[in-house]
Amino acid sequence: MFYWVKTNRFIKWLFSNQVWSVPNSENKIYLTFDDGPTPEVTEWVLELLKKEEIKATFFCIGKNISDNPTIFKKVIAEKHAIGNHTFNHVNGWQTSTNNYLEEVNRCSVISKPFFSEHCQLFRPPYGKITPTQSKKLRKLGYQIIMWDLLTADFDASISPKKCFENATKKVTNGSIIVFHDSKKAFVNMKYALPKAIEYYKSKGFQFDTLH
Repeated sequence: MFYWVKTNRFIKWLFSNQVWSVPNSENKIYLTFDDGPTPEVTEWVLELLKKEEIKATFFCIGKNISDNPTIFKKVIAEKHAIGNHTFNHVNGWQTSTNNYLEEVNRCSVISKPFFSEHCQLFRPPYGKITPTQSKKLRKLGYQIIMWDLLTADFDASISPKKCFENATKKVTNGSIIVFHDSKKAFVNMKYALPKAIEYYKSKGFQFDTLH
């Protein structure tokens, strides 16, 4: 399985219309969680974030919102930011533009009753989105949020310690960091996230939501 843990600078330049990091003067970093809400896993993450007094951004799958509305309400009630992650976690490279836009819209529709503002953050599942899909979503007002650091917590072939290393080795001011509140990622994430937060705090990083 190939992926960049630290996103290549050329890729960031080539797809500069998408958000890869948020440089700032306050030493802020941005924790993000993909694929929830998931019973037990998302709730565990929320408890940890509450204990550490951290706000994060959750990119939620529409079907999981539909299946777990109480957990989704809790994410919102605890003042975390929400992003759209399509309804069925579809791969943009394997999906027609019309169908892809419908997936995004379905996720938007299912989440709309829970909060008053239109969700303008979108992260493509697998990071795979075509230029046409990206352009059309940006015209609809979405920010396409990618990442600076991928923890690879979803990868069962890596150890929890390696996941922690991925989450911390190259973190910098403005980094957008991806964890997953999914069952598949839970073993690695449960080990790496608390230790990563401790590391970030020791280096003086502040935490913020994307908006």
